[in-house]
Amino acid sequence: MDLNRKHFVQMLAPILLLGVLASPASAAPAACAAPVASTTQPGYLVADPACDPDGTPFAGTPDSDVYAGIRDGAAYRIEVPRSWNGQLVVFAHGYRGTGRVVYVDSPDLRAHYIAGGFAWAASSYQTNGYDVGQGVRDSHALIGLFREVTSKRARSVLMTGKSMGGHITAVAVEEYPKAFSAAMPYCGVLGDTELFDYFLDAGVTAAALSGVETAFPVEPGPWQSQVDRILPALGLAVGRPPTLTDAGRTWSAVLERRSGGVRPGFAGAFAYWNTATASDPALRMPFLFGVYPGLNGGTIGIAEGNVTGNRHEFYRSTDRWPTAAEWRLNAQVLRVTPTDRASNGLDGIPRVDGRPPVPVLSLHDIGDLFVPFSMEQVYARRAALHGRSKLFVSRAIRGVGHCDFTQPELRQAFDDLIRWVRTGHRPGGDAILDRRAVAAPDFGCKYTVGRRPVFGGDCG
Repeated sequence: MDLNRKHFVQMLAPILLLGVLASPASAAPAACAAPVASTTQPGYLVADPACDPDGTPFAGTPDSDVYAGIRDGAAYRIEVPRSWNGQLVVFAHGYRGTGRVVYVDSPDLRAHYIAGGFAWAASSYQTNGYDVGQGVRDSHALIGLFREVTSKRARSVLMTGKSMGGHITAVAVEEYPKAFSAAMPYCGVLGDTELFDYFLDAGVTAAALSGVETAFPVEPGPWQSQVDRILPALGLAVGRPPTLTDAGRTWSAVLERRSGGVRPGFAGAFAYWNTATASDPALRMPFLFGVYPGLNGGTIGIAEGNVTGNRHEFYRSTDRWPTAAEWRLNAQVLRVTPTDRASNGLDGIPRVDGRPPVPVLSLHDIGDLFVPFSMEQVYARRAALHGRSKLFVSRAIRGVGHCDFTQPELRQAFDDLIRWVRTGHRPGGDAILDRRAVAAPDFGCKYTVGRRPVFGGDCG
């Protein structure tokens, strides 16, 4: 079923039972309509696709046409410049929690796409949660929907997405290898379930170093009590910068190596993410403790079983021969065995094989400890294993937030990717698998535009 903006506010009109196609926005937009019931996902509502999440009606530019509607339980938005170059960018948004209202919004590079003659399309997806498979299906469906509602056929399609949308992007180009000409994930979950292994590692090592017994799975109440004992042992406090104990400094060293290796700016990143609080307001704890996968049994709310595990992980806080303290940590840490794994299809948590059929250019903040920089390294190793290294370029950005990019950083990456597709010349990137390069004081300087204070002046 497809509801366009004109008919969206006339919900009782019989024609809606048959479905109608969207048409370009023309007159001044009407007030935003209330969300409507999904036709495919019971219990879900779909927000007005012609309005932004803040309730502001979305407007195209004088030189573009906008198409907005609902199709099969997912809101969509499409914008086509009048001087269209025949190319389409499909944008995949990131994780939006587990609420029951889905909404569509515009990509970060919207203005740059339109100025360059590129059309773009985005979907709300039919569901929220960590439903990568649905995101892949609904994003791929935009290609046919674009052709249907605009009466135009794109000569090439580029896939891009941020955070969970980066996971969607990586899976989409492997699932539909002939549909896309290139991909640009950024701050993406390119290591599929390895992200949740990292969350597990953060929690169990913190507990072991604090001498606090924990469990997997665990209910929020007991976990809160355990975290309340862990924090002072590490020198952490809710909502305040850390004042680390010896155990806390060891945990920081473990997290640094587990999240991508020794690298510049990590002390500031560690402080940032341990001052930030859990996204669930019911959990009174620093952010990284709030994502402990034991709270959902490792299913991430969508898998059939526990997809996380650390049976074979050897935790390091140094870089030479393992120390006696490291052996003790690994003997004491809680070990978890997975009962499920990343899916080869689009159910559960889809696996990213690392077999890109097209050029992939990715960006990642080296101080991101939510979706860590190590996700890039996982993808790079998988691509190398499958002989696809030449199709992958990764750029390190000196930021500490999640998806903490400037417009110039994103624009340069997009333009370089388009040039790669057009000329066949692979653009530059960073040596993310070279431990010495990653540890160098100027790592990430080459493609960082704009200075982040936590990194000081090492870029010259």
